[in-house]
Amino acid sequence: MKDISCKLLVIGAGPGGYVCAIRAGQLGIDTVIVDAGKPGGTCLNVGCIPSKALIHAAEEYDRIVHLTSGQSPLGIRTAKPEIDLSETIEWKDGIVRRLNGGVAALLKRAKVKMVAGWARFRDGKTVEVETETGRQIIHADTIVIATGSAPVALPNLPLGDRVISSTEALALTSVPQRLAVIGGGYIGLELGTAFAKLGATVTIVEAQDRILPLYDAELTRPVGKRLHALGVEVLTGAKAKGLARAGDALLVEAGNGREVSLAVDRVLVTVGRKPVTQGWGIEELVLDMDGPFIRIGERCETSMRGIYAVGDVTGEPMLAHRAMAQGEMVAEIVAGHKRVWDKRIIPAVCFTDPEIVTVGLTPDEAPRGGEVRVGLFPYSANGRAMTRLGEDGFVRVVARADNHLVLGIQAVGQGVSELAAAFGLALEMGARLEDIAGTIHAHPTQGEAFQEAALKGLGRELHH
Repeated sequence: MKDISCKLLVIGAGPGGYVCAIRAGQLGIDTVIVDAGKPGGTCLNVGCIPSKALIHAAEEYDRIVHLTSGQSPLGIRTAKPEIDLSETIEWKDGIVRRLNGGVAALLKRAKVKMVAGWARFRDGKTVEVETETGRQIIHADTIVIATGSAPVALPNLPLGDRVISSTEALALTSVPQRLAVIGGGYIGLELGTAFAKLGATVTIVEAQDRILPLYDAELTRPVGKRLHALGVEVLTGAKAKGLARAGDALLVEAGNGREVSLAVDRVLVTVGRKPVTQGWGIEELVLDMDGPFIRIGERCETSMRGIYAVGDVTGEPMLAHRAMAQGEMVAEIVAGHKRVWDKRIIPAVCFTDPEIVTVGLTPDEAPRGGEVRVGLFPYSANGRAMTRLGEDGFVRVVARADNHLVLGIQAVGQGVSELAAAFGLALEMGARLEDIAGTIHAHPTQGEAFQEAALKGLGRELHH
């Protein structure tokens, strides 16, 4: 094969990689992107998008189940529903295929050359790729590492047969009767809640003393309440020891030291993700590391000149939109633009039931040197939330006491993920409580709770 030379080489076609390549192509940079998998990476193929498809299907099914049980206050009754999960998965796969094609088309439109295969560094300017037709050598002036992350496995619960990761969980064609979820973080709770709504008996096993330990307890309380209503058993301060000899039960060391045996059909391991730093020749480079992650500066530069890194391989928060922002910035830097980014303005969304959104600082994280104002408005006082049976939750705004500069915004409630853009914009523009309070919010919407929370922070709330 004839060697390829380019100005920019991107290794990995996940959210960070493909956005970087598209933007670079738009800016006229001769760009090549390499990935052994389909465009879109983990997020599009086996993560964000397919999980949200499953969550939506589960919500629809659960809604109909309640209509058949006579528990709905809406006066609607219907026959008992059935679900063919294989058809649900086929629908989900169709969405993924459409988005795969969309990303590929965008790369082609930006005149980015795509090489399918596994890349490996020879040195800081040269990569070899094992393709279906042979070995391809690529020389590049600048290289972006966007290799992403992979699920963390447990030594005592190796994947296979009954033990699955989120990837296999999103490909199941039948609902497991009994599901144990190891890990009470956002991935475990999102998928565990979905399968509970689909009819599985679900048990969450979390080693920490509460679920979603990265979020404050006030935000996670409505989620715990909903899990209880769905019949999900939550074991906190508990550790999974492994499968019983027969393989049909999970042995768990409970918080009080006693051993519990959980009958299971499947065990879903969701104890986190790790950066993919092996298999692509990192040993041929001299990169500074930050624990298991590649260390980067504020412009995503590594310790080697001409090599950048973006996305999950660079550390927390492992979020697709963080990777996208980094990728776009790096492309513009390579094009000669002056760019930086503010990682404090990255929203995090947990698609549990109810959903959680947080951006910026929580009340506990706010600077200790000065007083802060906290405005909280409950959805139990919001008309739109009440008409959607989504009264459990709130919007909370954290601001400096002296000049009312907004430091952070959090919310928990039905559908609040759609407020993430408004929250992020408020922090990005340097909004003060008066800016949010003075913005006319349409009525009746759940977004009104944002305005009311700001009014509460100013001590002049109207509806609570």
